[in-house]
Amino acid sequence: MKRISFYTFGCRLNQSETASIQNSFDQSGYQVVGFDEPSDIVVINTCTVTEGGDADTRFLVHKVNRLNPGARIALVGCQAQIQKEQLASLPNVRWIIGNARKMDLVSVFNEFPKPLTAQVVAPAIEREPFSMPIASVDHEHTRANIKVQDGCDFFCTFCEIPYARGRARSRVYEDIFKEASALVAAGHKELVLTGINIGTYSDQDKTLMDIIKKLEDLEGLARVRISSIEPTTISKEIFNYMNEGHNLCRYLHIPLQSGDDEILQEMKRKYSVGEFSDFVRQAAAQVEQICIGTDVIVGFPEESEAHFDRTADLLRDLPIHYFHVFSYSPRHIAKSRLMETMPIEVIQKRSQILRELSQRKRRIFHESLLGSIQQVLFEHPKGDGWQNGLTDNYVRVKVKSPHDLFNQILPVRLKHIDGQIIVGELVKNG
Repeated sequence: MKRISFYTFGCRLNQSETASIQNSFDQSGYQVVGFDEPSDIVVINTCTVTEGGDADTRFLVHKVNRLNPGARIALVGCQAQIQKEQLASLPNVRWIIGNARKMDLVSVFNEFPKPLTAQVVAPAIEREPFSMPIASVDHEHTRANIKVQDGCDFFCTFCEIPYARGRARSRVYEDIFKEASALVAAGHKELVLTGINIGTYSDQDKTLMDIIKKLEDLEGLARVRISSIEPTTISKEIFNYMNEGHNLCRYLHIPLQSGDDEILQEMKRKYSVGEFSDFVRQAAAQVEQICIGTDVIVGFPEESEAHFDRTADLLRDLPIHYFHVFSYSPRHIAKSRLMETMPIEVIQKRSQILRELSQRKRRIFHESLLGSIQQVLFEHPKGDGWQNGLTDNYVRVKVKSPHDLFNQILPVRLKHIDGQIIVGELVKNG
């Protein structure tokens, strides 16, 4: 029996797809093993959002060749879709499989069982509703990512994802709930709705809110979480829904990218600073203890000191509790690659300023929760007596307990802060 292992770079959508791909090998004459174990085939699900993602793939390929020299390597996903020639030259890479075929990996391996050189399988991505035949059961985590949408029509100037993932398309509505039922039956109590631009979901006149409402009826499902979502695509109906005792988590991750209207226009974003600010303030005002996160790109071409200062001031003032900071890097196909880039030392300095601000804002949010009782979904114990998990508003909490709390949702009183984690104590008798 051939041994096969998997490694995933990038977003929750990649994680969901890797789980489905891995599960498709269970009945196919392969033994799935851990990535750090000897294997005959190593599958790397790639990311190409940033230059760092490209470099990570190359580094990992060389690491596999050093530690597992007999393995043949399959590179799948976004980087494989648009960088075929560059990847084909890497040692021991035998399959380069784009997004159109990566979910059909078993069949591709059967078509090209023992290639001596890199086989490129990256056809154009068709724009049509899709289904997922294999559930993305994740045996390592309490939460499962469920793919509801793929692709994007927005074509922001800094981004090449529409080229790597194709145009926006939605999953067949009924097919979502088949997988959701399978994930809950496998023990998952929280489902994270994922995609490239999930707010644009549309199938049979159904929207993202229709998905969220129908998942409410799924027995055994305690939580539904929305992954990253574009600010112009969210119905404000969602605020009331979070407040009415449903299983939708009090959490939103809404990419900002820049806090300056001139830069937003250069990026071809579809909102103004004012529109973004109004939405975030309304969410914070209507949903008690909601956690709001964002993404921001530092060093976009033509970003002046004044542009950056306006971004920093906005992030400081808005009720946003953490941000992922990305240093701008030109992508191979994105339109902004033709614009003049900024000095790397300027980008690094500005990025550090925002990362430190994010740490301070996260701590302030954590301090505001001290003394409250939050429901925590616990993950695998660490073996030192401490067990940790996540609240519905995306706060990591740890408690001391001699019992295995894995996959239980329990009330915890939040006591004090330890770095990025809040220390709490279990509340007895609920």
